[in-house]
Amino acid sequence: MNNITDELSYTTEDIAKLLKISKLTVYDLIKKGELPAYRVGRQMRVDATDLELYKQQAREGRASRTASPSANLPRWKTEEGGRPLVITGQDVSLDILSRHIEKHTKAYRPLRSHAGSLDSLIAMYQGRADIVSTHLLDGDTGDYNLPYIRRILSGFSYVVVNLVTRAAGLCVQPGNPKQITGWEDLRRDDIRIVNREKGAGARVLLDEQLRLHGISPRQVRGYADEESNHLGVAGQVVSGAADTGVGIEKAAALVGAEFIPLIRERYDLVMLKNDANLEWLDAVLSVLKSDPLRKELALVQGYDLSMTGTILHET
Repeated sequence: MNNITDELSYTTEDIAKLLKISKLTVYDLIKKGELPAYRVGRQMRVDATDLELYKQQAREGRASRTASPSANLPRWKTEEGGRPLVITGQDVSLDILSRHIEKHTKAYRPLRSHAGSLDSLIAMYQGRADIVSTHLLDGDTGDYNLPYIRRILSGFSYVVVNLVTRAAGLCVQPGNPKQITGWEDLRRDDIRIVNREKGAGARVLLDEQLRLHGISPRQVRGYADEESNHLGVAGQVVSGAADTGVGIEKAAALVGAEFIPLIRERYDLVMLKNDANLEWLDAVLSVLKSDPLRKELALVQGYDLSMTGTILHET
């Protein structure tokens, strides 16, 4: 009789929790072939026997791309024959893009990681992400993304292309009972905010606006209270746990919050240009300029597609 572990499998989320590592690290292990994986629908799964073997070899200091007899394909192959492409970020536009990449070519299998903008760029620097989304405001120049990309990816060759442009601002309770109108209101004693986690684009936006308006984070009630996504922020506001929080129009609409637009932000993608990436890079750029992708993105509230697919910077 087979051991019960022979019949068990885990998702990437399960593996991250079991090993106490990030999902990006799990994807990195899969890409390197150190952790054999296969697809079931849109999920990547790892058999329990392969996980146990990886853990055993890791303890012995010899985990490698041949960690399991079942990993007899090239290191980036899944059981269905597609190379995983790790796409980081939290916006629904990335889920739509992932589906279109998968439809466009069976050679690549998008894997989604919901990491913030700064963490995503650092993951790309470390070789753990393929397509990075970012919406980071540089308050001194008013420019989005490029100042951060240049600093973090110094020495790399890369291309930056726009996915969407969208409004960012403050989510407030229905009816806006506190009459919040802008960033200056965050210094008020009667206003409590809910914040995003460190590394998130919304957190960077808030910190830059506080700096530009001469507001110390210590003056802002609730600054230390964090949510890990836009829906979480909007939900806290609607529930009354907070009066406001930085967010986007789509998330506010989904939970019934009101939205005060304060800035137009570029939601861009970053992809490295190297020998290993050139083949799929052309395929992704083709998808980004395609009519089917644009038509589906147009259905999402709050997107400006006038720059979608435009290459903004290329080294």
